[in-house]
Amino acid sequence: MTIMDQLVLRRDGLVPKGVAATCSGARCGGTALVWRVRLEGRPELTVHDTRWENGERDLVLYQPAMVPEMPAPLSNLHNRRRAGVQETAPGSEELRVMGWVAVPGDRPTVKKTFTTADFVEVCGLDELRELTSRPDVVLDSAYVLPDPVRFDLDDPQDDVSVQHALFFPEEDERTPVVFFLLSRVVPTLRHIGWLPKPVRRMPVRS
Repeated sequence: MTIMDQLVLRRDGLVPKGVAATCSGARCGGTALVWRVRLEGRPELTVHDTRWENGERDLVLYQPAMVPEMPAPLSNLHNRRRAGVQETAPGSEELRVMGWVAVPGDRPTVKKTFTTADFVEVCGLDELRELTSRPDVVLDSAYVLPDPVRFDLDDPQDDVSVQHALFFPEEDERTPVVFFLLSRVVPTLRHIGWLPKPVRRMPVRS
């Protein structure tokens, strides 16, 4: 699968994970679904989609034993800024991953709230449209809001900053990985010059 016409994503099997801290701070083992990310002329990157034994799940840019030489902002993103994957309700077959963005830097931080227009500018309008064109994949508010906000990628709102999330079916393995790359990894790849900066191209209102 090709993302942004440049990143190539492929699944590469399962690996056991030793005892480590989950997003909630619990310590347990797990199993990671491995994804390889290739950008022409650059070192390959690895994403782990880990299902922990306590039922938690998260995505992270995994740091292998031998890390190829790369700029510090990308190297320092390894094993940081995980994205938790959660059920929207107990027993639900719908899952959610938060649309938090890893802000590039030597020690990456996280920005949680955006207008939809700003979120689209960071993650990519075409890429988000492609993701949400898949069956039962929806970009929406992470939480119930007291006042309705439009999450329309044909006319992204630029008035209210909210926390975005992507909702997707439990059996869809690729969608959360692509969303993780767009929000957690791609901003740093642009920051270090491995990907071009996005051109602001907002939809034309009819």
